Amino acid sequence: MVYTLFVIEIISAFVLAASLLYRYGDCYRNHILVTVSVLTAWYFSFVIMFILPLDVSSTVYRQCLQNNTTNPITAPAEINQSTTVAPPGNQCHIPWSYVPDSVFPNLWRVVYWTSQCLTWLIMPMMQSYSKAGDFTVKGKLKSALVDNAIYYGSYLFICGVLLIYIAFKPGVQLDGPRIKTIASSASNTWGLFLLILLLGYALVEVPRNLWNNSKKNYTLTYSYFKIAKLSTDKCEAEETVDDILDSLNSVTAAVGPTHPLHRHVETIIQKLPIQLRDRLNSRAPPERPTPPSLKSLVNLHKKTIKALHVLQRTETQWVLMLERIYHLEDVASNARSPDKRFQHTFHTPRPRVQRIFYPPIIEWYWECFMKQYFLKTMAVITCILSVAVVWSEVTFFCKKPVLSIFANIVLAAKGTYNYAVIVSVSTLIIAYMFYCAYSTVLKIRLLNLYYLAPHHQTNEYSLIFSGMMVCRLTPAMCLNFLSLIHMDSHVIKERIMETYYTQIMGHMDVLGIIAEGFNIYFPMLVVLLCLATYLSLGSRLLSLCGFQQFVGDDELTTDLVDEGREIVKREKRKRQRAEESLTRRRDYSERFSNYRSDRDMQDGARTGLLNDVDSDYYVQPSPERSQPVSGYQRAEIPYNRPDLTLEDELEQRFGDSTLPVVRTEFDDRRRDKMTMPPRGLFDDV
Repeated sequence: MVYTLFVIEIISAFVLAASLLYRYGDCYRNHILVTVSVLTAWYFSFVIMFILPLDVSSTVYRQCLQNNTTNPITAPAEINQSTTVAPPGNQCHIPWSYVPDSVFPNLWRVVYWTSQCLTWLIMPMMQSYSKAGDFTVKGKLKSALVDNAIYYGSYLFICGVLLIYIAFKPGVQLDGPRIKTIASSASNTWGLFLLILLLGYALVEVPRNLWNNSKKNYTLTYSYFKIAKLSTDKCEAEETVDDILDSLNSVTAAVGPTHPLHRHVETIIQKLPIQLRDRLNSRAPPERPTPPSLKSLVNLHKKTIKALHVLQRTETQWVLMLERIYHLEDVASNARSPDKRFQHTFHTPRPRVQRIFYPPIIEWYWECFMKQYFLKTMAVITCILSVAVVWSEVTFFCKKPVLSIFANIVLAAKGTYNYAVIVSVSTLIIAYMFYCAYSTVLKIRLLNLYYLAPHHQTNEYSLIFSGMMVCRLTPAMCLNFLSLIHMDSHVIKERIMETYYTQIMGHMDVLGIIAEGFNIYFPMLVVLLCLATYLSLGSRLLSLCGFQQFVGDDELTTDLVDEGREIVKREKRKRQRAEESLTRRRDYSERFSNYRSDRDMQDGARTGLLNDVDSDYYVQPSPERSQPVSGYQRAEIPYNRPDLTLEDELEQRFGDSTLPVVRTEFDDRRRDKMTMPPRGLFDDV
């Protein structure tokens, strides 16, 4: 029973990290090293979030034991689930989440130093390696080292300056433990500034997004804006792929089967899907192609990897965004329905469990009535939490009187040794801070190079980058949380028992500059960033610079909303025509099948006369049917086959772009795995 809650928290952290990785990454395509590294980075970060409140309650209990050392007290190793009696008037109750003292130090050492090695040494090399376009392991490693040379050089220069500054400071000795403490403090300081930027944005944006999503008209208008922007991205991705196909056409014409670079060209071509290979083969070769160099092939390979992923991601997001807009339009139309049964414009097959427990009546009440009030309630709750976090960030350095809201709650619970309140409040605070920071990390988009896209559309480079960000952000966030609840002795300037987490991670005031400026400039900057986010200064500035941002009173925003509305109307008409044509064809197929069955029954007597003769003598397989069917022959396939589903018939006649629903991920992966070339380390080595 001692380890019950501890084990539950460990398992919950793993389930959460694995679920997020499954949502954003693609374990079937990404290399196993990338999957394991990112899963480890995310998992260890969530372990800190789940286990730190248990460390806080354990520290309160150890502080109680230390304060009552005048009487013999049972040693922690001999503690059972009874109550340890202290001097009269005092009792140290054992926390219901108590674990032996040796667990937390060992856990924090493994988690912290593994995360630091991943974020500063391993993952930067893996990130550069994954986007390299070289064709050999040696070439990819060389490119990764060159990419990281400037990165590591700048950090080494800063660390060298700081070490020289500390070395000449009187009374300071640079030994091994001291250098390790300085390195961890520098890493935590870097994460602290990252935390400032993320919290300054998310503490305002999270409640505002919940409130705006409760308004149906706003959500639909914003979706129109997003589909218009996505249409532009989709066109740009298609044009980029067309340019790459032109370059590959010239390269394939210049490089023959006997050319020494022919195998590298084949490696690039094998990256293309079957449809793009057909388009490449159908193009006429140029008259006088120029033979490429190895360096140009490396650059072309690198561009091909990026362009294909961007195209696949935008096409998937296009289909999913259309489905979301169709649903929002259905919600708007069903809100006026008198029978209170949710009706969909396009029929989408649902699992049987969902049909039983989520019938049209319940769906109507949730989508048209209850959901908006639920979102508004969550917006109010998160707004209160955001105000409490900002106030505590501004006042946590004030010891007398204690102004931090979270510090007052924890101190009151410590006075009565209410460990349930300590664990619950600590988990709530740190979980909300984690959600604000990590939700912002998941939405960051940098020039299409780094972008976390859901539905398995995130490439290896972006996954590794997110793992690095999370590993650098988590230790600083947890140290900041301990400061908010006044459990960091270097902040409140009082000798108190430190948590095991602080003993392993250290503090952020090793350097004099940080110790003198941290308590003043940190809260001020958070307040300023929150104010700028509330006024949407960043979005308005980007809009003035020409970047498309959703600003309600902007003319460009209105034009994009109108454009998105027209795009949705056009796509909806296209899909309706496809479904109507398919319905007519199915009706004809059913009538034709009935006619054939009646005719077969009439001819049964005559066919029975031939039962004593070998039927293979009369019926022989056609050689044409034994051949594989190409894409150009799909139109000749009859549509009355009973083994074809609705999606298969739509795909055969109209192509992938008019499918009524998105194919299941297992079908997509099975099809992709059949067409994917063999891979070595990361992709093709």
